[in-house]
Amino acid sequence: MKNQEVKKNPEFLTYVYELNQGIELTEALTKSLEEINRIDIAQLNRIGLKTYKEGKWTTHKILQHLIDWERIWCFRAILFARNEGSVPDAHDQEIMGKNSNADELSIEQLVNELRMVRQSTIMMFESFSKEILETNCRFFEYEMPLFAIGLTITAHQIHHFNVIKERYIPLDQMEK
Repeated sequence: MKNQEVKKNPEFLTYVYELNQGIELTEALTKSLEEINRIDIAQLNRIGLKTYKEGKWTTHKILQHLIDWERIWCFRAILFARNEGSVPDAHDQEIMGKNSNADELSIEQLVNELRMVRQSTIMMFESFSKEILETNCRFFEYEMPLFAIGLTITAHQIHHFNVIKERYIPLDQMEK
């Protein structure tokens, strides 16, 4: 991709900012950790490995996906924060989901791992100065400020928690 084809402030950032409802990064990260702590583990255990539609991920795979992508975004953030110079490549979430062993893990384990990864993410972003957070980050096809990576992490969680609430929680309620 040529330099002029790089999209500054890509379209998906509008969705990221909307999902975060205009709150600052520190508050968004704190709020997202509170949401993780409110997960109804018993309810997700009742849903088990059911999906709302054939070919869709289980809640186990969704949680693993959140963990994996948070780690990827944090890796990208640290490259930019430390001015390492490489441009991170794209990754294929479908390949990663297919090759995860998430369905073999307990919901408790996945939620605990997500919580710990988020705590680490919060600490990483809190360690960045204002100047670092405003660093322009160039990816494989777009550019955005480094703080937007943190907001992308929280928006990604909001998006998938909404999917769980709208499409998976009804599976539990159908059983009653």
